[in-house]
Amino acid sequence: MPPVFLSFIPLLLLLMFGFAILRSALRIVPQQQSWIVERLGRFHRALAPGLNILVPFMDRVAYRFDLREIPSEVPAQVCISLDNTTLTVDGFLYLQITDPVKAAYGSTNPMVAAMQLAQTSMRSEIGKLHLDQALSSRQMLNTAVAAAVEEAAINWGIKVLRYEIKDVTPPQAILHAMELQITAEREKRAMIFKSEGQRQQQINTSEGMQQQEINLADGRRQAEILRAEGEAKAIALVAQATADAIRAIATAAVVDGGIEALQMQLAKSYIDQWGNLAKASTTMIVPAELGNIGAMVGTALQIVQRSSGASPGGPPAGPPGGSPLGSPGGPPRPASSVPTTA
Repeated sequence: MPPVFLSFIPLLLLLMFGFAILRSALRIVPQQQSWIVERLGRFHRALAPGLNILVPFMDRVAYRFDLREIPSEVPAQVCISLDNTTLTVDGFLYLQITDPVKAAYGSTNPMVAAMQLAQTSMRSEIGKLHLDQALSSRQMLNTAVAAAVEEAAINWGIKVLRYEIKDVTPPQAILHAMELQITAEREKRAMIFKSEGQRQQQINTSEGMQQQEINLADGRRQAEILRAEGEAKAIALVAQATADAIRAIATAAVVDGGIEALQMQLAKSYIDQWGNLAKASTTMIVPAELGNIGAMVGTALQIVQRSSGASPGGPPAGPPGGSPLGSPGGPPRPASSVPTTA
């Protein structure tokens, strides 16, 4: 080996030694990290982000912590509810180191300690609830577990941001029973809704029929009222017309020849009415004095004379020359049944 080359070896070793010392003395800490420095085995200080200078052979970086939020998956565990039902629960725990010194010296592994505490807290909280409550109270369980871990993690320099349950899985038999229960509940609600619909339909139908009957009854009542009013007006008009006719007949009876004309008209009407009665039936009952038309006409004329104020000494009640049908003063004959042919 040439002597010149041998003279450069000590210089090279010196340069390497100086580089090693410089490298151990100068440390660059990244942002959002904190390094714990120990001097001669004791805590010295926490390095801030940036360039830091250490004393070689006396200071060393013992711990490196990331100050960002750290999501940690909590392994699945079996919990027993208040009604002795097993549940498999897992989740995520979100932590952040706020005090690097406590995190370095408060626990040998603060992250593992926080996750173990989260698991035990979850088992404790599930044991206070029934199955249905445990399945529907995720937010309450998350808050309770986060509060329990936060209380213990203060001494570890850790802040618990939140805890989120990932899955709550009951046994397969419980899931099958829950599905049957849900199916039965839905069928019950469907039957209730159907019965409510039928009841409402029947109510609406009955109310419609009731209103229809009311409307029909009201219509019939109005029709009867109108019909009765019409009949009453008709009767009043007929009575008024009859009264006017009787008045006119009474007025005409007092003039000369009025009684004779009225006598002839009554006799004619009497005969016509009995003729029509004979046509209506094959058998009828007639009075014995049917042939004594003069007596009947005389009685009618007496009524007219009294109504019109005619003199009682007027013409005789019977037809002139006597009635050919019978004597006015003859004795009455009993009624007899006379068969006739229509």
